[in-house]
Amino acid sequence: MKSPRAIAMLVASAILGLVAATMAVTWLQQRAVAADKVVVAAVDIQLGSRLDGQMLRVANWPAGSVPSGAVSDPGELQGRVLRSSLIAGEPVLMSKLAPVGAQGGLSAVIAPGHRAITVRVNDVVGVAGFALPGNYVDILVSTEAGQGDSQSRQISKIVLQHILVLAVAQQAARDETKPRVVNAVTLEVTPEQAEMLDLARSIGTLSLVLRNQMDRTQVAIPGVMRPQLLATAAQADAVPVAPSTPTATPRPRVRHGAARQRAPAAAHGACVDVIKNGISTRECF
Repeated sequence: MKSPRAIAMLVASAILGLVAATMAVTWLQQRAVAADKVVVAAVDIQLGSRLDGQMLRVANWPAGSVPSGAVSDPGELQGRVLRSSLIAGEPVLMSKLAPVGAQGGLSAVIAPGHRAITVRVNDVVGVAGFALPGNYVDILVSTEAGQGDSQSRQISKIVLQHILVLAVAQQAARDETKPRVVNAVTLEVTPEQAEMLDLARSIGTLSLVLRNQMDRTQVAIPGVMRPQLLATAAQADAVPVAPSTPTATPRPRVRHGAARQRAPAAAHGACVDVIKNGISTRECF
């Protein structure tokens, strides 16, 4: 027969378990009640798109962790234009929206004070298709400068640095990593840079130089001209190659006190010197 003490411990354990379960359910209900409403993207949305009700949905978001700039009412976002792409389930933040009244398309993603200009490229100029929207490039021009014959005036110089690629061909999506060979690239520049780029493409051949997205370094370089390039190559070719030093054949060391004995040279035949145990002798045949 079970003791009364064991029965009391079982009853106490059951009561404590019920209390713990009740507290857990209450805590979860409080967390659910405390959740905030946040508007998120219902589908993947590309930058420059105009938002409508089918692109958005309301989702519960943990209280206290709602991102800054989030919106709770989808009606506030009707007709607004995105400045950056969104993936399904990502909150729609005010910082990712173009100003009120902005029209959809590429013009909505151009930064204030900047312009968009398109340049013609090919598979070489366009870095083999690796210059994608969202990447940064330098602009290289090959032309003629200075006085002298046409060959001596040829120069290659970087004229613009850290230029944002807005679109390639008619695509502005920035979530692609596969290279695309196109015939035109649209760049974001300031008005001054637009003038420089337009002049550069009219006087020479343009090339795009892909750079690291995190590298914002601006370097001052004078460019390279044909005589400098050929002089550098000639100097590299003119570096003399040091001749190999002939290895001297080690001469046998003669032990101290050992007398050198040489046989008299024979009048006829061939003779060789034989060195054995430090003693040199001549053998004639």
